[in-house]
Amino acid sequence: MSPVATPVITAAARPDIAELRQLYYAVYGPHYPVALGTDPAEMARLIEDPYSLWLVGRCPATGALTGSAAIHGEAGSRIGRLEGIAVHPEHRSSGLAGALTGALCAGMLDTGRLDSVYATVRTVSAGPQRVVARNGFRPLGILPNAVDLRSRESLALYARHSAGVLDRRLPVTEVPAPLLPLLRTAGAALGIGYPGVRGTTAAPGATAAPGPGPRGTSERLEMIEAPAFVRRRFRERFPGAEGWFYPLHTPNVLLTPEDGRFEVYAYLNRAGGYCSLLTAHPDPAAAAACLEPVTRALARAGAGYVEALVPLAHHEVLSAFLAEGFVAGALYPAMRADGDGFHDYAVLSRSSERIDFRGVAVEPPLQPYLDCYVSAWASAHLPTPPEVAP
Repeated sequence: MSPVATPVITAAARPDIAELRQLYYAVYGPHYPVALGTDPAEMARLIEDPYSLWLVGRCPATGALTGSAAIHGEAGSRIGRLEGIAVHPEHRSSGLAGALTGALCAGMLDTGRLDSVYATVRTVSAGPQRVVARNGFRPLGILPNAVDLRSRESLALYARHSAGVLDRRLPVTEVPAPLLPLLRTAGAALGIGYPGVRGTTAAPGATAAPGPGPRGTSERLEMIEAPAFVRRRFRERFPGAEGWFYPLHTPNVLLTPEDGRFEVYAYLNRAGGYCSLLTAHPDPAAAAACLEPVTRALARAGAGYVEALVPLAHHEVLSAFLAEGFVAGALYPAMRADGDGFHDYAVLSRSSERIDFRGVAVEPPLQPYLDCYVSAWASAHLPTPPEVAP
């Protein structure tokens, strides 16, 4: 048997866009919800983005484009997202996905351009998990029902850090008690510690997080879908990243009550059926009492999955999300730089559709996170014995 020819890996260029769109269609069909493989204008912008790197693989014999992957970065941030890994069906099992991922990490992590790179990996098969794991990525958790492709799929969150970054995490002394199992799971998986962290039921010196109530459930919200306006207003409200951070997401919707006392900024992807809550003005806690109507409004807009990325040190905000049925499925340690240290973040999510893990392929390193999520979901959504009627 003749050896498999080594693919030719080069930076993506504008003339590749037509072939790239054909590649993503061949791999994902017509339901791929990411602009990287579908929108020529956005693809051209990413190719020319100085903070990102997009690589393609070609067959050395024919020159045909057979694979693609990118690390997407942004100005002012030292975190990137590995995305768009695609290998033509006729060239799978050739090692091309791993070769592209390795080359990207060499160019963006090993050179010191980024502190960490994360990837949301499909779980319809074990292959994507193995590709990133072989390139130094480690599991951070599970994102149930995170995207709607041909059907609703769960994703796994993986990340790879530059040397020494995990050693510079800023300590946290206490978190809401339901997060403790996730911290233990992440600590064992990543070889990091949370010594002395206590689980509490309310933020120190504050009242308990607001739960559903008459005001929260009856609040009338306006949802403004005017992406350019929302971006301008967001930049006016948040001229810097201080105090809140959500990498590589730009808000395109704004939710606000009739009296305008707070504004919730979110990124809604209708094609993929998901939404990320980015922040709120004047402060995330200002909208805590209205998480239920916010989530319902987004569900009516087509978001079957809503997630929030919250600093582990923001006890009050974490408690508010947990009180409204959000479940923490992933932990991103050392995500945001702050001076000489790094803040840890928790990923909390809520799905308006039935979660079914029966078709999920889980590699052994990811299994503890799945078990942890199932237990946390049951604690949040199943009645305890005293609540069950005799």
